[in-house]
Amino acid sequence: MPRSVRDVVFVDGVRTPFGKAGGMYAETRADDLVIRCIRELLHRNPALPPERVEEVAIAATTQIGDQGLTLGRTAALLSGLPKTVPGFSIDRMCAGAMTAVTSVAGGIAMGSYDIAIAGGVEHMGRHPMGEGVDPNPRILAEKLVDPSALVMGATAENLHDRVPNVTKERCDAFALASQEKVAKAYADGKIQPDLVSMATRDDEGGWGLATVDEAPRSTSMEKLATLRTPFRPHGKVSAGNAAGINDGATAAILADADTARELGLPVAMTLVQYAYVGVEPEIMGYGPVPAAEKALKKAGLTIDDIGLFELNEAFAVQVLAFLDHFDIADDDPRVNPWGGAIAIGHPLASSGIRLMTQLARQFAERPDVRYGMNAMCIGIGMGAAVIWENPHWEGQK
Repeated sequence: MPRSVRDVVFVDGVRTPFGKAGGMYAETRADDLVIRCIRELLHRNPALPPERVEEVAIAATTQIGDQGLTLGRTAALLSGLPKTVPGFSIDRMCAGAMTAVTSVAGGIAMGSYDIAIAGGVEHMGRHPMGEGVDPNPRILAEKLVDPSALVMGATAENLHDRVPNVTKERCDAFALASQEKVAKAYADGKIQPDLVSMATRDDEGGWGLATVDEAPRSTSMEKLATLRTPFRPHGKVSAGNAAGINDGATAAILADADTARELGLPVAMTLVQYAYVGVEPEIMGYGPVPAAEKALKKAGLTIDDIGLFELNEAFAVQVLAFLDHFDIADDDPRVNPWGGAIAIGHPLASSGIRLMTQLARQFAERPDVRYGMNAMCIGIGMGAAVIWENPHWEGQK
């Protein structure tokens, strides 16, 4: 029996402030971070009866300890959702939350459920990437991948080799711009509306409250030029032009468009298309390029149709390689207008929804823009891209 595919909408998204590994969340459980996000989503959207949520998908890269035990289910239970609401966990490394969104979107589009919550969490201070893993020795013994593929910073240096026009100076300039844009976005009140405060505790038993990101800092080209390049002597990747090691969580509500209208839920974005691709693992940062090309082709669009980009800044070279491929200027105002992960941080599996939430906010301010894109590179050689349509687009009125 033929079935029509339903429109999927992004209703709302939130995140905790992102912390530095070993910083403000050192004594905070990972699962409590994402539970806080789910609770805030329910609080912010009282028109959504909790029993109407039919799935919870939560991503974590290192699924161990307080990031394990089928986190989607346990987070659903601990956030106050009815026991009838199922949940599951996802791991696609950096694109975990993004995959959580597109996975539940597929279920919604098929009519398997009407409303779902997707999220992601990474407590890199407690669970460093790769903790407890046992890579199959065949990966290296049979030369399936270059050994550098297992070190993300090394893959960024490899990408520099492939795109020699992306110099360290360009990367440092892009990183400085990211810091400055985040500072301005905070000053203008752009970021705060989707941050949820998080109770924190120090190692002496004292309590605090996290209300802003911990990682943004003041810097300069002169300071950035002095930083070590730990992945290669005289290399180009430094702590200044790459995202840090961070803790944080995100969550979002996805729904069928008709159900959102029925309940009076806001519609922030409509899903157009998405794509995941594989690339050579040793240059994983190039992944967003073929992912974007695939998503655009499937959507029947070109890069010129995209009016806003929220690109994950795992490394400056990864974003600049993307921009060069599509002939987009380093300082194009469509790209990460409120800054990105170099300043804010990149708690791996949670970052995809941060990109989506910021794009949704920008859509509301930009009725002249019809389409926007989220894209990110993914460890072990993958890339992802998601295209959204702006429901506020003035051309449809």
